[in-house]
Amino acid sequence: MAVSTDIVATWRSPARVMRKLLQMGRREDRALAILLAACLVIFIAQWPRLSREAHFAVEGQAPFEAQMAITFFAMLMIWPLMAYALAGLTHLVARMFGGRGSWYSARLALFWSLLASAPAWLLHGLVAGFLGPGPALGLVGALLLIAFLTIWIMCLIEAERAAEAEVTS
Repeated sequence: MAVSTDIVATWRSPARVMRKLLQMGRREDRALAILLAACLVIFIAQWPRLSREAHFAVEGQAPFEAQMAITFFAMLMIWPLMAYALAGLTHLVARMFGGRGSWYSARLALFWSLLASAPAWLLHGLVAGFLGPGPALGLVGALLLIAFLTIWIMCLIEAERAAEAEVTS
């Protein structure tokens, strides 16, 4: 299936898509590609907000190009490192509660959840860019958080249920 089809299917049944991804076998390159694609989409979702901030910039604020460069660095260098750390931490917590998955499956659950929630990230970016701060942005942000956490938790549960849990990874 195409990634876009899997994203739509994830919004309907996250566990089923996660199971399918895990059955494809352990592929670190695939997990990293999913993470980088998610970070790239989230970076693109920031463009309307950054453009709005540059348009309404006050004296002394960093120019648009500088803000884009900083956001690019954060999204494609810092976020991936933080995602790996967070995935490891959640795997340790899941282990304390009887999780049988692997380090890889926990990473894949988080990385896929970031990419699967991309439509909500894009909507959030559009609202931030066109409407700016306010109740609409708060509502969309809350919906984004709920959607992401729901998908992530359901994917992580499926990943930690994995019967073919790897001993090392």
